[in-house]
Amino acid sequence: MAVNERATRALKDLIKRPGNETCADCGAPDPEWGSCSLGVFICLICSGIHRNISNSGKVKSLRLSHWEDSEVQFMSENGNEVAKSKYEACVPVYYYKPTYKDCQVLKEQWIRAKYERQEFTQDRKPLVYEEGTRDGVLMKRGRDNGQFLSRRFVLSEREGTLKYFTKYDAKEPKAVIKVDTVNASFQPDKIGNPNGLQITYLKDYSTRNIFLYHENSREIVDWFNSIRAVQLHYLKVAFPGASDIELKPKLTRNFLKEGYMEKTGPRQTEGFKKRWFTLDHRRLMYFKDPLDAFAKGEVFLGHKDLGYSVSPGLPTGTQKNGTWQHCITIGTPERSFLFTCETEAEQQDWLKHFNYAINLQMSPQEYSMEALFKHKH
Repeated sequence: MAVNERATRALKDLIKRPGNETCADCGAPDPEWGSCSLGVFICLICSGIHRNISNSGKVKSLRLSHWEDSEVQFMSENGNEVAKSKYEACVPVYYYKPTYKDCQVLKEQWIRAKYERQEFTQDRKPLVYEEGTRDGVLMKRGRDNGQFLSRRFVLSEREGTLKYFTKYDAKEPKAVIKVDTVNASFQPDKIGNPNGLQITYLKDYSTRNIFLYHENSREIVDWFNSIRAVQLHYLKVAFPGASDIELKPKLTRNFLKEGYMEKTGPRQTEGFKKRWFTLDHRRLMYFKDPLDAFAKGEVFLGHKDLGYSVSPGLPTGTQKNGTWQHCITIGTPERSFLFTCETEAEQQDWLKHFNYAINLQMSPQEYSMEALFKHKH
């Protein structure tokens, strides 16, 4: 069927309206698809998710499909802002709204929660994430053997903990994790499962990682948002005067950057060794392997006025004995840390993120964290 040129021109005008210039679901710029069922403008990736939703899966390319005049009229009467006022009327503060940079599982479950289950409309039912407790089985990667085995997890708002048990009927948990020290982030590529979730927490002042997944994508995203709901409850208790906008960034967060660099030891005479680095806000952690349970070490990045600095290159006279040539020096009040990157692009990206960290003003909690680092080292 030939493209309706009049409709194409009208759609071009509609896409310029406020709200329609980004994807209704993930915020990607310049959406090139439309849902004729919902009247929203969406990106290619979100359009693929919409196709699989019953009753609202009719999507068309804005440029390549034939649009009936009645469909264009429907898009005109609706659009992204109108749809958001209906389907996102009551999104809880703790619920993670994914962006186009997030993984597929988060985007899919956000779209299904919005349109298929209509969880965030004005007359919504109580949400599963707000029950204050969650109990179920997740696949957990063994620390020593790397095998994924089923483990029972129990989340409790009343206790402020996430526990896991090696057997379903075990009396004593293998670990009791305080929810206020938890960070949860989706890591499908690293874990090797599309629903892979990394839980990072503090254990005896050291960072500990556990790697999880569930075959059911809704189940793992429900766990993720339930953890965030419990965290918000504890933040409201800890900071009674704080607004939701102030508390939201304190919930689980994506790492700023991860990847390989080489580093040398404190004497800076040892060879440079390849390590996996994770930058979590002000903490740069390094691991022998991306799936290690414990970091081999951590570097705290404080504010530049407190003696922290970042620069390309190595200090004069340093023996460069690694394979990678693109160097970075991080200066702290105690010592310098030397790194090399494989490519200049990687070096520039790490420098950008390190500079972002040392230019940010520090919170009272971060001053406490800095003191803890100095005490540990």
